[in-house]
Amino acid sequence: MTTYFPCPYLEADVEVTEEREKHIAENHPDLLPEYRQCIAETLANPDMVRRSERFENARMFSRWFETVKGGKYVVVFVVSDLFPDIRHWIITSYITKKLSQGAIEWKRN
Repeated sequence: MTTYFPCPYLEADVEVTEEREKHIAENHPDLLPEYRQCIAETLANPDMVRRSERFENARMFSRWFETVKGGKYVVVFVVSDLFPDIRHWIITSYITKKLSQGAIEWKRN
């Protein structure tokens, strides 16, 4: 089953497949399932969007949550495929204390 999250920044929905959600839950159990809603909130209203240093067609959406583990960022890594059709999909998501990589594309004032 595929889930879609609205992302005004991309002016599109971002999908997360069952396989990717399983990957996140297995590799980042501190995020899923407890903070699943934070993924949606990060895509809907990020604090910052950075370009990936490793993948030219990927962005990292991040948002600070006081309610996550005493205050942490939720980062959602989104790949945007343009061909053959436009598709935005989550490759991974995680919780972190610091944001360290990627050129800033957009930042909330």
